[in-house]
Formats: sequence, structure tokens, C-alpha cells
Amino acid sequence: VQLVESGGGWVQAGGSLRRSCVASGRTSSRYAMGWCCQSPRKDREYVARSSGSGITTLYADSVKARFTISRDNAKNTVYLRMNSLKPEDTAVYYCAANDGEGIWYGRAGYWGQGTQVTVSS
Repeated sequence: VQLVESGGGWVQAGGSLRRSCVASGRTSSRYAMGWCCQSPRKDREYVARSSGSGITTLYADSVKARFTISRDNAKNTVYLRMNSLKPEDTAVYYCAANDGEGIWYGRAGYWGQGTQVTVSS
């Protein structure tokens, strides 16, 4: 499975960004997918995860009500809508996927290349 990300970049505090991640190799509905971030201030953590169907989602407390994960399995794509961005959201964000329908815990099986998101104050 290959994960190719797009979106991200620079935005002012309070702004929004949308990230996309396209999975290739097998049908994305067979994978739970999510987004992870890593910054100098903290270890890598998942900010949002989605079950294979998209029915179940899980968010980190720090992004609840601001970030939304969604997926279009017909396009093998998962999205991350990031609203009300804060400087502390600055990090490298990675798309991740794991075999199976359910949300996983621990290290994902597949990773995207990662893209920097910078939020300026």
C-alpha cells in the first residue's frame, strides 16, 4: 500500500487547511486510516483516525471540534479538515493506514511521506 499526501503548508492562526491522502495498491475501504503529527515539542501522536467504513472516528483531545477526518472510499482517499488552527498545531503531519476495518492502536502498518504544516501567530 502506498499513501500519497497533498495539502498542508503555511497558514495564519485561526485559518484552515485541508489535507488529502490517496491510497493505492488495494481498496481503501479495507483499511482504517488516519493522521498523525510530530512536532519538536512532543512525540508522534495520532490526531484523527477513521475506521474503514468511516463510521467510527477518533480524535486527539487537542484537536476535537477543530479537525474533521473523512473519507471517500470510491476515491481511495482520506481527508483531514483542519479549522481554527493554532501555532501549537505546527508539526509534520503523516497519513497512516492499517489493515482491517477497525481503528488501530499502536504503530500503523503504512505511512505517507509527511508534510509540514506551519501555523503562524
